Amino acid sequence: MNTDVEKKVGKNIRSLREKSKLTQEELAAQLQIRGCDITRSAVAKIEVGQRHLYPDEIILIKEILKVSFDDIFA
Repeated sequence: MNTDVEKKVGKNIRSLREKSKLTQEELAAQLQIRGCDITRSAVAKIEVGQRHLYPDEIILIKEILKVSFDDIFA
């Protein structure tokens, strides 16, 4: 993925997470409960565009934050 795109998607995820009033730790915990092996540190790296997102993570983040794919990728 293009680094500019990763940064934009990460920024969107951070904004959506904050609107949902979740911390990075809480989002990571919700992902873990759903079978995703991820840490708070990995969530932080996603939000600043330093870590790639896997398709299953995107789907779970969408469900946890109750947003659309357009919200994540817009």
